[in-house]
Amino acid sequence: MAAVPQILIDADACPVKDEIYRVAWRHEVPVKVVSNSRLRVPEHPLIERVVVSDGFDAADDWIAEAADARSVVVTADILLADRALKAGATVLAPNGKPFTMASIGPAIATRAIMADLRAGMGDGMGGPPPFSKADRSQFLQALDSALVRLERQA
Repeated sequence: MAAVPQILIDADACPVKDEIYRVAWRHEVPVKVVSNSRLRVPEHPLIERVVVSDGFDAADDWIAEAADARSVVVTADILLADRALKAGATVLAPNGKPFTMASIGPAIATRAIMADLRAGMGDGMGGPPPFSKADRSQFLQALDSALVRLERQA
């Protein structure tokens, strides 16, 4: 029997945790909510809270170690996305955009350029656009599709 898919959430700043729970329950897929501090999670046999140390990248390290070809990793962290992709995981941003081996290199390069610009200009550049209902909807569709794909591979 093939391994059951799992969802690994980089949870500290994840805006779609409730959506993940609903999709996971529908597909009966376990979820690991990984964070540096204790977050409120539903009491449910499919949901596991994983609290790691507050060390730099501790949550990322835990997720990267746990990720494999049967995992869907949800993160906005480009460097974690790269590590999870290298472990064979499916990786989604909270807005539903997938990270792929083809897109991760340019994303890392853009991240480095933006960090340099912020260092030179200060914080006056603004940030990403606000999280929208369309982002939430796109995420739900992307997560559902990713789980269906993994279930078919089983």
